[in-house]
Amino acid sequence: MAYKNFTTFNVDILDGVAWVTIDFPPVNVQGQEMLADLNSLALRLERDRNVKVVVFQSAHPDIWVCHYDTDLLKDMSMDAVSREEACLLDLQAVLERISRLPQATIAKIEGYARGGGHEFALACDMRFAVKGKYKFMQMEVGMGILPCGGGASRMARQVGLGRALEIILSARDFTAEEAEAYGTINKALEADEIGPYVENLAKRIAQFPAESINACKQTVYESIDKPIDEALKAEAYWLYQATSKTPAIKRFAYADAQGAQFDMDNQHNWEKLVIDIQNVKD
Repeated sequence: MAYKNFTTFNVDILDGVAWVTIDFPPVNVQGQEMLADLNSLALRLERDRNVKVVVFQSAHPDIWVCHYDTDLLKDMSMDAVSREEACLLDLQAVLERISRLPQATIAKIEGYARGGGHEFALACDMRFAVKGKYKFMQMEVGMGILPCGGGASRMARQVGLGRALEIILSARDFTAEEAEAYGTINKALEADEIGPYVENLAKRIAQFPAESINACKQTVYESIDKPIDEALKAEAYWLYQATSKTPAIKRFAYADAQGAQFDMDNQHNWEKLVIDIQNVKD
């Protein structure tokens, strides 16, 4: 699978991890060029089971991804539409496609992520940010609109109702420490820590079966806003999608034959064992 000919970023594949480095001077603005590139990237990733993790990072020293291109927003319609007439915006559709990728997606954020840039980060599965450099903002209310790249829809799912409304209605900058406390990012890290932390996490995930990664991800997303009985059915459904396509049964049989689960040394070392058992394949 070739990952070339993008305008707004470069892609390097290493050991099952796609490192997507956004590089669109002067400020990594999120316009049609970036949306077209992300859509093209998603098309390739959806068919690629050799890539298991995607890390989005930036070549810009101060900005991860800038807000949505204001040149496009100035041409918005001034006419209200009915609910039946409302269609997904390009930004919504592309970021939802990124959200549904079978790979685990990580935003490695070492600068500003405001507006649509922050909504891009929210569409990723995990977010890690640098203390002292990272800031995020949803400024849309001050412009007379609302976060419309999934920000208004995903924010409450991520942080809860009250915090979501504070973030959206205050239209102010939030720091990495605040983002960690509120739950918009997984972890705030020092500048010299984020690289090794994200790399180690990505490499660890990339050792696991692609179909198991996808099943875990789809179950979590599908279950988040379902009643518990429906959520449990979703778990069962995705379990059998995984066991039909991964060496799960062979691994459980191997562990049972070895008596691994009853060994106290193994009980102390599951973090290592879950990597070692990757050698048991189809």
